[in-house]
Amino acid sequence: MGTNLASIVSASAARDADAPAVRLGDRTMTYGELEDRVARAATLLRKHGLKPGDRVAVMLPNVLEFPLAYYGALHAGGIVVPMNVLLKRREIAFYLEDSGAKLLLAWHEFVEEARAGADEVGAELIEVEPEEFAATLKELEPAPEIAAVDDEDTAVILYTSGTTGKPKGAELTHRNLDENSEIVSRTISEVEVGDVVLGTLPLFHSFGQSVAMNGTVRRGAVLTLVPKFDPGEALATIERDGVTHFYGVPTMFGAMLHHPGREDFDTSTLRICVTGGASMPVEVLRGYEEAFGAILLEGYGLSETSPTSCCGHPGQVRKPGSIGTPIEKVEMRIVAENDQEVPTGEVGEIVIRGHNIMKGYWGRPDATAEAIRDGWFHSGDLGREDEDGFFYVVDRKKDMIIRGGYNVYPREVEEILYEHPAIREAAVVGVPHDEWGEEIGAAVVLEPGEEAAPEEISAYVRERIAAYKYPRVVWFLEELPKGPTGKILKREIEVPAQVDA
Repeated sequence: MGTNLASIVSASAARDADAPAVRLGDRTMTYGELEDRVARAATLLRKHGLKPGDRVAVMLPNVLEFPLAYYGALHAGGIVVPMNVLLKRREIAFYLEDSGAKLLLAWHEFVEEARAGADEVGAELIEVEPEEFAATLKELEPAPEIAAVDDEDTAVILYTSGTTGKPKGAELTHRNLDENSEIVSRTISEVEVGDVVLGTLPLFHSFGQSVAMNGTVRRGAVLTLVPKFDPGEALATIERDGVTHFYGVPTMFGAMLHHPGREDFDTSTLRICVTGGASMPVEVLRGYEEAFGAILLEGYGLSETSPTSCCGHPGQVRKPGSIGTPIEKVEMRIVAENDQEVPTGEVGEIVIRGHNIMKGYWGRPDATAEAIRDGWFHSGDLGREDEDGFFYVVDRKKDMIIRGGYNVYPREVEEILYEHPAIREAAVVGVPHDEWGEEIGAAVVLEPGEEAAPEEISAYVRERIAAYKYPRVVWFLEELPKGPTGKILKREIEVPAQVDA
């Protein structure tokens, strides 16, 4: 038999039941309360017909009830299917039908779409409203024992964003998630009892769920929740709760760094920060470390890898722009199209092997066989490895622009754009072109009060990069489209008709 991921709650409660576990504003749950309510949530789900191996969809924002639903489902032997609260009925119906989830726990503020989606596929909806949910749990007896599982039993099905068609459900096992949260919380974030972790990454997303929630609960620290990221609120929470750890995506760190009232907040407790989900501009990384006096480690992972595979390590050499070195029990290589390793320094696809690789895509043996070959998971990301074993993400395979037969990696061009003093954010995308196939396009957000002409931006980059790489097409936006974690969504960037190449 193996270890049920839900047992990390009981282990921390056994260590100190009175220690604070999860906080939201002025509401705090201790580890003893968390353990008790998780066991009651397991009873609730069993009353609604949940049996071991059944899927339970959880559509909750970053609230105290999320860990109750998540660990409660695992406690009962269920499989959690986390869902973005902003999904619409059609998407909700797809997730429920594809996973076979017959139960959906949905936050009361999003219940209309949730109910419509559940009705469409005949799933049962449990509406979660804080006071009513608390009263319901209070009337139930705590489930006496955590369900027995094998290490290779599926714990969570995480749906990938579906940039290449319909979303696929990555099956993550109890071992995947248990071991990944243990290694990362011990060797990367170095979380200890008494530390306070800022939980602003969505808990339905792999990074927020595994690194922030599971890692914090496992170490007996405090997770202080921020339901929706706002740089001012994040800074105020760091000061109020004495936050020691902050995990985010590059846009979050940039927003905090550029917040006009940043220096009004006492953020001196901040010790270790980790960024992932997208490439971190070196300028932002350096500026953040200087402004906040905290270590900012750049990591890398995917939903399919539980998620962390590679990261900068505290107390070791770090190279700005690098995603660091593979974490414990993980191997990484750079391979060519034929799956053969490429020479050091050359660009190829990042492939990963280790404890963290998913069991497969739910109900998709074809996609699983394509993604996992000879035990190696193929990431779809282009990268390189230097002579010291440090890895660098060059770009998403599908984001690469081919201009007149030359490969252009948007990340390289974006790094230069971020160095321009008037630019707040930038995204480089391919623009269809009759002669070259694709032209280099740049969507740019300027700093407040700044002005610049497209030709000026093009000229700035042209002076610093090979002639075929600079953006000939530049346009300005108020903001770039972003996903739930704040990751820039390039596929949603529209090229204005008047700037077509």
